[in-house]
Amino acid sequence: MTAAERMRRWRERRRARGLKPVVCWMPRRRVAAPLSLDRRLLEARSLALHVMVAFKIDGNPGLLDVAHRNLARWRERGSGAHGASKRAWSAVLDRPWPEIAALITEQSERAVRLRQITPFLGVLAPREKMRIYSAFRALQRVM
Repeated sequence: MTAAERMRRWRERRRARGLKPVVCWMPRRRVAAPLSLDRRLLEARSLALHVMVAFKIDGNPGLLDVAHRNLARWRERGSGAHGASKRAWSAVLDRPWPEIAALITEQSERAVRLRQITPFLGVLAPREKMRIYSAFRALQRVM
């Protein structure tokens, strides 16, 4: 049996099963590229840091002033490349603390974007930050 005959029989079997031949190529719909493992770990680490910040500020509300001072310092420096982040954080920090805490610890796209540039630097002690960083480094080695 020649290759052409084998191909004809194969096509006949497919038709008999109800399969239709593909006569033109149809491009797939574009799907957002999945996040890399490194990117997801960075976002998870940022979330862990902000959960720790929320826990610490919840125990000592005076620490929220650190974020307000950082934001004021950003404004003094001018608009710069992160002008949109400054405006967004300004609107967030004008809210009551429970709303701020809920926002900085949620897993929405908006919260992920906000956490990339954060005014909460200085709330956590270096030792607290290093505990989280070392935990994620250990996790990265395992994966």
